[in-house]
Amino acid sequence: MIVTKEISEKVQKLPRPSQEKVLRFVDLLLERNGDGDEEQEWSDFSFAQAMRGLEDDGMYEYTDADLKERWQ
Repeated sequence: MIVTKEISEKVQKLPRPSQEKVLRFVDLLLERNGDGDEEQEWSDFSFAQAMRGLEDDGMYEYTDADLKERWQ
């Protein structure tokens, strides 16, 4: 059975207040999933702005050998 059809059949069996809760929950899921792209774009933009100009700052670049911890 198709998931959406199964959901619809089960929701129809619920009392009206429970159906409204399901609707609010679905709206919440849609909000979280639908706006994720815009949120990710803002996150990427923010990171790019924070890192702007650091490519050529002349800081020392570490190698894998530099990052190994030594136990004495």
